[in-house]
Amino acid sequence: MKYDFEYKPYQNENELILHALEYIKEGNRIKASNLFLELFHKTLNDEYLFEYARLAFSIRKYDEIINVIESNQNSIVRNEEKVLKIYILSLMQKKELDKVKTNLDKLLKISKSDSNKELLANYYLLKKDYKEAKDIFEEVYEKSLTSATLLNLVDIMYTYLGEKKEAINYLESHLNIYGCDNLVCSKLLGFYQEQNDIDGVISVLKRTYTSFKENDNVYTLDKVYKLLMYYLEKKDIKEAIAFLEETGANDERLFVLYQNARMPEKAFALVKKLYDETGNLDYLAQIAMLEFEVAKDRKEVLPSVIKKFEDVLAVLDNHIYQNYLGYILIDFDIDVKKGLGLVNKALEKAPNNLAYIDSLAWGQYKLGDCKNAKINMKKVVDSTGLNDEEIRIHWEKIKECSK
Repeated sequence: MKYDFEYKPYQNENELILHALEYIKEGNRIKASNLFLELFHKTLNDEYLFEYARLAFSIRKYDEIINVIESNQNSIVRNEEKVLKIYILSLMQKKELDKVKTNLDKLLKISKSDSNKELLANYYLLKKDYKEAKDIFEEVYEKSLTSATLLNLVDIMYTYLGEKKEAINYLESHLNIYGCDNLVCSKLLGFYQEQNDIDGVISVLKRTYTSFKENDNVYTLDKVYKLLMYYLEKKDIKEAIAFLEETGANDERLFVLYQNARMPEKAFALVKKLYDETGNLDYLAQIAMLEFEVAKDRKEVLPSVIKKFEDVLAVLDNHIYQNYLGYILIDFDIDVKKGLGLVNKALEKAPNNLAYIDSLAWGQYKLGDCKNAKINMKKVVDSTGLNDEEIRIHWEKIKECSK
């Protein structure tokens, strides 16, 4: 039988409290919990019993908690609900389900709070009565609308009741109304990934990206961006491009995608912006390439293109740019010998590159060295065939020359 009483005074109470708090600060929860238990026995103040039980639960002293609380039930008065919760949680850990139900009934008579109802739902989970657990979590969620309760609810629906579509709809509805809570978005993302629903994954990641960007969550934003781009590019490069155009998230990546998608005009406009912003000579070389590629009359832009490549190669020893400029000098009969010199520099770094060997053969042909031109051009044709129009033209002219 319970009774109210005055707590017993204890002379060294404050000293023990300070020692317990110091142990907590040091991370020594065993000694801290023992001191709180001593304080409880000295004073019968059930606040100390609660502090003991809370710490003991964190270090999995479930049997000890059960024994102490059962031995001191008549002294638990003012903090009955808090102590009873930890007692029930300890019983759950030990799978003592009969005792759990008895004490849950007692707890719910004290308070039918949402957290107490969720304890009852977890009891039904332990009993594998998933329908009853779902009903309770659903009732609590409709009242509280909290993310934690929603996650418990959808886990039961998705994992145990096979209500996968309904669980996803619950999460989608919550996100549409309350925005992208990190935990809810992560749960929905996991469900979509398991369902291999790429559209769903992309939708969640876009909302997560927007939410994190608004909250200046830079570290997590980068991780979400990389995952989102992986799925966008996996699905459709044009959708990835549209996302980057809309958000301005990564102009460097957008430039690469423009090139991969064969959008030279957009790539040209963007790379000029990137060069203006950074002064990076690689971007200047890309400007030269794209200027040449998009020109209606390539002869008109040759001086500009050549000047840019020469400025780049005065600083960078890059075989791609060496071959590109070398080929232009050869193909337009501007300076075939200089062009061949650049191509040979490129071949020193990448001797098996077929594009460079093609440039070499074309330069040799232009200088009348038909024998070596044919030897080198045959390497290209044997490896790639004659599907490429430029290779086919080179091969025909070099064969004719060698005759």
